Amino acid sequence: MVEVVASARWYPTEDGERVRSSLLNIFPGAVLEEGQGTIRAKTDDMSRFKEIIRNHRILDSTRAVMLRGTSEEGIRFQMNKQAAFVGKISFVEGNAPLGHIEVLIKGTELEAFIDNVAPQTIDGEIP
Repeated sequence: MVEVVASARWYPTEDGERVRSSLLNIFPGAVLEEGQGTIRAKTDDMSRFKEIIRNHRILDSTRAVMLRGTSEEGIRFQMNKQAAFVGKISFVEGNAPLGHIEVLIKGTELEAFIDNVAPQTIDGEIP
Protein backbone atom coordinates (compact mmCIF):
# COMPACT_ATOMS: atom_id res chain seq x y z
CA MET A 1 0.00 0.00 0.00
CA VAL A 2 1.28 3.45 -0.88
CA GLU A 3 0.29 6.98 -0.03
CA VAL A 4 0.70 9.62 -2.73
CA VAL A 5 0.91 13.27 -1.79
CA ALA A 6 1.04 15.72 -4.69
CA SER A 7 1.33 19.40 -3.84
CA ALA A 8 1.45 22.58 -5.86
CA ARG A 9 2.02 26.19 -4.88
CA TRP A 10 -0.88 28.45 -5.62
CA TYR A 11 0.45 31.85 -6.63
CA PRO A 12 -1.69 35.00 -6.25
CA THR A 13 -1.63 35.48 -10.02
CA GLU A 14 -3.10 32.01 -10.62
CA ASP A 15 -6.65 30.76 -10.70
CA GLY A 16 -6.95 28.31 -7.80
CA GLU A 17 -9.47 26.21 -9.71
CA ARG A 18 -6.88 25.63 -12.45
CA VAL A 19 -4.33 24.44 -9.88
CA ARG A 20 -6.93 22.08 -8.38
CA SER A 21 -7.74 20.80 -11.88
CA SER A 22 -4.04 20.17 -12.57
CA LEU A 23 -3.84 17.88 -9.54
CA LEU A 24 -7.17 16.14 -10.15
CA ASN A 25 -6.40 15.51 -13.84
CA ILE A 26 -3.55 13.22 -12.77
CA PHE A 27 -4.98 11.97 -9.44
CA PRO A 28 -8.79 12.17 -9.94
CA GLY A 29 -9.81 10.44 -6.71
CA ALA A 30 -7.54 12.51 -4.50
CA VAL A 31 -8.69 14.39 -1.43
CA LEU A 32 -7.64 18.04 -1.70
CA GLU A 33 -6.36 20.13 1.19
CA GLU A 34 -5.56 23.82 0.94
CA GLY A 35 -3.46 26.04 3.14
CA GLN A 36 -0.76 28.70 3.11
CA GLY A 37 -0.60 29.06 -0.67
CA THR A 38 -0.43 25.31 -1.32
CA ILE A 39 -2.93 22.80 -2.61
CA ARG A 40 -2.20 19.21 -1.62
CA ALA A 41 -3.78 16.08 -3.12
CA LYS A 42 -3.69 12.82 -1.15
CA THR A 43 -4.54 9.45 -2.66
CA ASP A 44 -3.51 5.82 -2.95
CA ASP A 45 -4.80 5.49 -6.52
CA MET A 46 -2.23 5.76 -9.31
CA SER A 47 -4.48 4.33 -12.05
CA ARG A 48 -4.87 7.59 -14.03
CA PHE A 49 -1.12 8.29 -13.73
CA LYS A 50 -0.41 4.77 -15.07
CA GLU A 51 -2.90 5.26 -17.91
CA ILE A 52 -1.32 8.55 -18.98
CA ILE A 53 2.27 7.27 -19.00
CA ARG A 54 1.21 4.27 -21.07
CA ASN A 55 -0.87 6.31 -23.53
CA HIS A 56 1.97 8.78 -24.04
CA ARG A 57 4.58 6.01 -24.17
CA ILE A 58 6.81 7.47 -21.46
CA LEU A 59 7.30 4.33 -19.36
CA ASP A 60 11.10 4.39 -19.61
CA SER A 61 11.47 8.04 -18.64
CA THR A 62 8.93 7.64 -15.82
CA ARG A 63 10.81 4.63 -14.49
CA ALA A 64 14.12 6.53 -14.62
CA VAL A 65 12.63 9.56 -12.83
CA MET A 66 11.08 7.38 -10.12
CA LEU A 67 14.24 5.35 -9.55
CA ARG A 68 16.36 8.51 -9.42
CA GLY A 69 13.93 10.03 -6.90
CA THR A 70 13.92 7.05 -4.54
CA SER A 71 15.27 7.58 -1.02
CA GLU A 72 14.55 6.37 2.52
CA GLU A 73 11.69 8.89 2.61
CA GLY A 74 9.97 7.48 -0.48
CA ILE A 75 9.85 8.39 -4.16
CA ARG A 76 9.98 12.11 -4.94
CA PHE A 77 9.68 13.81 -8.32
CA GLN A 78 8.27 16.94 -9.92
CA MET A 79 5.78 17.38 -12.75
CA ASN A 80 4.94 20.40 -14.87
CA LYS A 81 1.75 22.06 -13.61
CA GLN A 82 0.63 23.32 -17.05
CA ALA A 83 1.04 19.88 -18.63
CA ALA A 84 -1.01 18.35 -15.81
CA PHE A 85 -3.74 20.93 -16.44
CA VAL A 86 -4.25 19.45 -19.91
CA GLY A 87 -3.98 15.86 -18.65
CA LYS A 88 -0.38 15.19 -19.63
CA ILE A 89 2.68 14.30 -17.59
CA SER A 90 5.94 16.14 -18.10
CA PHE A 91 8.68 15.72 -15.54
CA VAL A 92 10.59 18.76 -14.29
CA GLU A 93 14.02 19.12 -12.76
CA GLY A 94 14.71 22.39 -11.01
CA ASN A 95 12.20 25.21 -11.03
CA ALA A 96 9.50 25.49 -13.66
CA PRO A 97 8.71 29.10 -14.64
CA LEU A 98 5.11 28.89 -13.40
CA GLY A 99 5.66 26.30 -10.70
CA HIS A 100 5.50 22.55 -10.55
CA ILE A 101 3.73 19.72 -8.79
CA GLU A 102 5.85 17.99 -6.14
CA VAL A 103 4.96 14.31 -5.77
CA LEU A 104 5.97 12.16 -2.79
CA ILE A 105 5.07 8.48 -2.74
CA LYS A 106 5.49 6.72 0.61
CA GLY A 107 5.04 3.06 1.36
CA THR A 108 6.68 -0.31 1.53
CA GLU A 109 8.18 -2.31 -1.31
CA LEU A 110 8.72 0.77 -3.46
CA GLU A 111 10.81 -1.11 -6.03
CA ALA A 112 7.88 -3.47 -6.67
CA PHE A 113 5.62 -0.42 -6.85
CA ILE A 114 7.84 1.14 -9.54
CA ASP A 115 7.82 -2.18 -11.45
CA ASN A 116 4.01 -2.09 -11.37
CA VAL A 117 3.59 1.56 -12.36
CA ALA A 118 6.45 1.84 -14.86
CA PRO A 119 7.73 -1.62 -15.77
CA GLN A 120 10.93 -2.17 -17.69
CA THR A 121 10.42 -2.28 -21.44
CA ILE A 122 12.12 -3.81 -24.43
CA ASP A 123 12.14 -1.46 -27.42
CA GLY A 124 9.45 0.61 -25.68
CA GLU A 125 7.10 -2.32 -25.18
CA ILE A 126 6.24 -4.19 -21.97
CA PRO A 127 7.46 -7.78 -22.42
